[in-house]
Amino acid sequence: MQFGMTEEQAMIVETTRAFVENELYPHEQEVERSGHLDMDVIKDIQAKAMAAGLYAANMPEEVGGAGLDTLSWLMYEKELGRANYALHWTGVARPSNILLAGTEEQKEKYLFPCMKGEKWDCLAMTEPDAGSDLRGMKATARKDGDDWILNGTKHFISHADIADFAICFMATGVEDTPRGPKKKITAFFVDKGTPGFAVRDGYGNVSHRGYTNAVLEFDDCRLPSSAILGEVDKGFDVANTWLGATRLQVAATCLGRADRALQHSVEYAAERKQFGQQIGKFQGVSFKLADMALELKAANLLTWEAGWKFDQGTVTETDMSMAKLKATEMLAMVADEAIQIHGGMGLMDELPLERIWRDARVERIWEGTSEIQRHIISREMLRAHGA
Repeated sequence: MQFGMTEEQAMIVETTRAFVENELYPHEQEVERSGHLDMDVIKDIQAKAMAAGLYAANMPEEVGGAGLDTLSWLMYEKELGRANYALHWTGVARPSNILLAGTEEQKEKYLFPCMKGEKWDCLAMTEPDAGSDLRGMKATARKDGDDWILNGTKHFISHADIADFAICFMATGVEDTPRGPKKKITAFFVDKGTPGFAVRDGYGNVSHRGYTNAVLEFDDCRLPSSAILGEVDKGFDVANTWLGATRLQVAATCLGRADRALQHSVEYAAERKQFGQQIGKFQGVSFKLADMALELKAANLLTWEAGWKFDQGTVTETDMSMAKLKATEMLAMVADEAIQIHGGMGLMDELPLERIWRDARVERIWEGTSEIQRHIISREMLRAHGA
């Protein structure tokens, strides 16, 4: 196993970091204070990202993407993760890989416009009563002739306010399994403006200001069968095939934010003086720096290993859960210690630390809570012993 970056990976990291520092950092304070990201800013960043070859870098070359392998893509995501989430997710957009599962007609209508920056997509799974337990979703789609009728509510749907369409997962029946009845799930493309489909304002939240969430409501929303993504009742198969690396994406962005917080802390500890010497010389501070660096490196190694194994076709659910769990828990620790090292200044918005600290909280919840990741890890361990 190689532990160093290739020349191409080093170039990706250097290019992405320069873009983040020059094009995204200048907008951070305004977005944080207003909680709003103006569409003109999004379009400006989008155009510059396209010119730099950074837009839709997660997608294959045959559809117009950069064709990065998973490990290189995670390095790119780490660098983007240094900045405000709304700026890098909407401005340097990465259309969802699940769009690759569409038919040729669906790709023409949805995928390729997203690749060109003409449309945005969003994914709708979570419901008020179905978060970690997606099989418990209550939003339904029932067959009516050649059409489907959708009813129900989705919430916490990221950037649905600017999305042109949603990929919605709906319950379409029940199947008997050895563990009891389970709902069948089907994925649908739903265009904004479709009768019976409404996008409502979501909730204000402490994390990722400017990165909005919305509530989606379906009231006898009628769709043709051509709106189905994948096969009827096979929505989870589509999701598991095409969304598998999202936990690693979360891990990678956490690495970027933690690295930024650590660098601020090291510089501050080397410059700030109290009691006649730099505070970094006091063990109360220096040991914090050592622990922060140790935890960050461990999270890096777990994430890079999972990315490498993903490319080899040998990655396991445990690998991805370990990376996500470690990186998100590590970020919470590093962000908290960074503020402690800076003292009161760490909580001021002149520095990015209070934002990183706030943003860190959601990472242990979305894309699978820390408890779900621990469940996945321990389940695989016990299965090996027949439990």
